[in-house]
Amino acid sequence: MKADSSNNTPAIAVIGAGYWGKNLVRNFHDLGAIRLICDKNESILAGFKSQYKNLETCVALADVLSHEDISGIVIATPAETHFNLAREALLAGKHVLVEKPLVLREEDGEELINLAQEREKVLMVGHLLQHHPVFKCLKELVQAGELGRINYIYSHRLNLGKIRREENILWSFAPHDISMIMSLAGDHPESILTTGGNYLHQKIADVTVTHLNFPSGLRAHIFVSWLHPFKDQKLVIVGDRKMAVFDDTQPWENKLVLYPHSIKWQNNLPVPDKATAESVEVAQDEPLRLECRHFLECIQNGRQPITDGQEGLEVLKILNASQRSLDACGKKIFLTESGTPLEDDRVPEAISRQGRELKSKDFFSHPTALIDEDTYIGRMTKIWHFSHILSGSKIGQGCNIGQNVVIGPDVTIGKGCKIQNNVSVFQGVTLEDGVFCGPSMVFTNIINPRAQIRKMDQVRPTLVKKGATIGANATIICGMTLGRYSFVGAGAVVNKNIPDHALVVGNPAKQIGWACKCGERLDDDLQCPECETKYKKTKLGLAIEDPVNETLYYQRN
Repeated sequence: MKADSSNNTPAIAVIGAGYWGKNLVRNFHDLGAIRLICDKNESILAGFKSQYKNLETCVALADVLSHEDISGIVIATPAETHFNLAREALLAGKHVLVEKPLVLREEDGEELINLAQEREKVLMVGHLLQHHPVFKCLKELVQAGELGRINYIYSHRLNLGKIRREENILWSFAPHDISMIMSLAGDHPESILTTGGNYLHQKIADVTVTHLNFPSGLRAHIFVSWLHPFKDQKLVIVGDRKMAVFDDTQPWENKLVLYPHSIKWQNNLPVPDKATAESVEVAQDEPLRLECRHFLECIQNGRQPITDGQEGLEVLKILNASQRSLDACGKKIFLTESGTPLEDDRVPEAISRQGRELKSKDFFSHPTALIDEDTYIGRMTKIWHFSHILSGSKIGQGCNIGQNVVIGPDVTIGKGCKIQNNVSVFQGVTLEDGVFCGPSMVFTNIINPRAQIRKMDQVRPTLVKKGATIGANATIICGMTLGRYSFVGAGAVVNKNIPDHALVVGNPAKQIGWACKCGERLDDDLQCPECETKYKKTKLGLAIEDPVNETLYYQRN
């Protein structure tokens, strides 16, 4: 069957038509796009020729590349062949969809990404579950704030078989879960720890558990096994407002269930408040069909795939770090902000026990500043006079910490934050990237402190989201969340959650308008008079009006 030229559907060739490739052939055939199948097994090709009339087959890559009318090549072969096949396809001017993992070596992944950019071709990775309608719905709920602040994610991908010998269970099962978790987190983990067991072969892991720690405080774990008595495929997201379960083994109407459980405070103690579970209605469609259609649309419209080469490379970095930890019997691997493991497995730039000499090469600290052991200070960060960074605290790169600032213990601060003079960022407070804290503003962390009664077990977490501004002398009562790019006026007292982009002033703080990402107050039509960015209202506050570019906009800014 030839591609349908009447609607300009791109012509596709599939290389590798075995265990998984046959599913790709079926879907591209149903979409009217398949032109050619390439496989070394001639009996497999004969079966396809009898099933799909007028479909061309071949056994050599050169025969595929010589077809000028073929726009895209889909690669479903063993992972060790991905790089050479994808590279040859891109050099021949073809768009490429390659099954997970992208490649085995990170430098090969970077070469493919650069080559695709130079040739202006689509490079897409088959992280299938990113296209699952249930996961897409779940991600929309997370981004809309339905679950509140995400604290914990775990995934189970368990079954009895299919047992492989060309790769272990980590590389076979975990890429999909890594892709989903990083998509929900919107960030790279800062450390990874993987343990496992080899039961059928002394060099091939059959069971692994991977722990991921993110700079925001989010934690996740991935449990994969092909030695499990029954099939179990769950993704569980625990938010501070609701919890969600994506169970792919359930009937479609029960695949996504929300649990509106929450934690209430009674007599200064956390008490679980359980609520009735509710199934979420999601329109049914085959994930692989959607993935194949997305590849065709990206070719036709020049769009960037959801799971492009860069996303595939980021997943590959996590896989390699996990394998490194597994090989070292569960040693924690620390990562740079780009997801690359640090040399010599050292805790990032600022562990004080590595010595002042190491730290002074990576960031600036005034001689009067005090930095405790077991701290993380990012590159190009500046710490000024008489400031104190307490144990367990983590500060991202490019931050400016003013005079007489106290941070910690166990506080996480993102990249590019600016904390002005005389500010204390206490335990329980988390600042995401690009937060501005004005001079002498105040965070609290306990709602009813007493001088003679220790209440650190009652710390209430405060989250200041990306790009938020807190004016001079403002006070943030503990337990609050300040939305993305929100703006708290000088002297305000915040005692309730602040929506994204909200402008609040007064005591208690009240919203008087909306603020653009650039800091200007928006007009009544929700457009910035300075940069002309347009916004729309959401459940979280405001967001960029263009729904296609909204996620990329916030990730890049």
